[in-house]
Formats: sequence, C-alpha cells, structure tokens
Amino acid sequence: MIIVTGATGKLGRATVERLLERVPADRVGVSVRDPRKAQDLADRGVRVRQGSFDDPASLVHSFEGAEQLLLVSLDRTGQECVTGHRAAIDAAVKAGVGRILYTSQMGAAHDSRFQACRDHALTEDLLRATGLPWTALRNGFYASSALQFLESARHTGDISLPADGPVAWTGHDDLAEATAVMLAEEARFEGPTPPLTGPAALDFDTIAESASQTTGRPFTRTVVPDDVFREQVLAHGAPAPIADLMLSIFAAARNGEFTAVDATLGELIRRKPATFRAQLEHAWAE
Repeated sequence: MIIVTGATGKLGRATVERLLERVPADRVGVSVRDPRKAQDLADRGVRVRQGSFDDPASLVHSFEGAEQLLLVSLDRTGQECVTGHRAAIDAAVKAGVGRILYTSQMGAAHDSRFQACRDHALTEDLLRATGLPWTALRNGFYASSALQFLESARHTGDISLPADGPVAWTGHDDLAEATAVMLAEEARFEGPTPPLTGPAALDFDTIAESASQTTGRPFTRTVVPDDVFREQVLAHGAPAPIADLMLSIFAAARNGEFTAVDATLGELIRRKPATFRAQLEHAWAE
C-alpha cells in the first residue's frame, strides 16, 4: 500500500495520477483533509481516508498499512509548518509505515535565505531521527512560482521584480512523474536525492527574452529595490509575512541557492524535463 498526503493539491494529485499508471488502484491510498474532494479517486478504487495534520490520530488511521508514505510538504511556513510535519512523521511511525518519501526542495539548508528551505531542512532532520528508511525529494523550484511572478508582466510587458539570480525552474508534471517512479520502486534513493531540476537555471533577464520570443512582444526587466517591492506587495493586500517570504525567494536566488542543474530528474522520467519556455508557452496559451 502506498499512501499519498495532499492528494487534492497540485503536486499530490498529479503524483497519484502518474502512480495509477504504474500500480493497481487498490495499492494506492490518499490521506486528505476533505474526502469529498477525492471522491473521483474513490470511484476508481483508491482508498480515501480523512487525515488532518492538526489531528494526529486521524493521520495514524489514514496511514494504516502503508508500506510507503508520500508526505507532501504543507503550504505553511516556520514553526507551524515543521509542527505539522512532525505530527505526520510521528503518526507514520505509530502506523508502522515502511518508508517515508518527503517533498523537500533543492535549496534545503538550515542557513538558507528562504524560510521554506529552512523548514525543509528541519523536516529532513526529523525524518533522519526516526530510524525509518526515508527519501527527501530535493525538488527544483516550482516553475509555477515564476509564472505567478510574471502574471502582471504578461499584461504590462515589464517584469518588475527585485534583483534575482539563476533558478532551476522545474515543472510540477515532471516532478510528479519522478515521484511516481520512486513510489513504484522503479528507482530508490536513501536520504536526500540529487537536485531534481529542469534543464537550465534562468534569471528574470533571460526569462524576459523567452517571453518576448514566445509572444512576439517586447518584454523589459526592471529591478525594483527590495523595500519598494515589499511595499507594493503589502499595498495589494498581502500580509507582511507573505511579503517577507516572497522577498526571501529573491534573496536566496541572489545567494545562488537554486542554481544547480542536475540530470537525475531526466533519468527518472526517461526524457528531457520541460523547459521553462515550454511551460510559459503552455500557461500563456491558456
């Protein structure tokens, strides 16, 4: 039995779909906050159980019988994030899970400039301390984040963001397929994987060129001071912690934390990972 958390989210759902191409549905289970959102999976024979990271007992029940557990990282930051992950890891131990796979990030480090990467590093420490077999999927930075940063530029033609550095932007679909490969035991890693990245690390200057080539319209790149960007984000209604989190992405990129490009993702999915330009073209075509 393979259990996937967060199976109604973007990465978790895509992973389940890829996994169902490889193993029978009765070997797959999902732990979700709202089982109604996974009814279509239940209709296909997937075991659906309610599990909340804020209710450890529900997690023990939803992880029951798991040979492998895919712990999809929470959309939280700081202590709230790590506390939720600790609850899930403790529940996995109580449920007798055989192996835990965790969706970490390529920049996971205790001294990262990006809060989420510090959270990943702390979660990897928790996994290491269990004594269970575990794998941390060091996922490349999600390309969807870059597309969100580009949304206003899509209309204005000006990519107005803080100073950055090259980032190995990586597609959800490629990462989901690689995760399914590992869950289906077509490949195995002990501890952290190599960086699972797209084929190139790009800064927003280069992305501006790709946007111009994709649309046939000129795109400019304007560097906005960090404090000005923060004020702009706040003015759009975002709370201060979110503004600071967004800024920390650029600080980490400037620090070279997301520059690594590695062949492992392509080897797992047996094809070249999608380029950022291809993902941009697909997203903007919609």
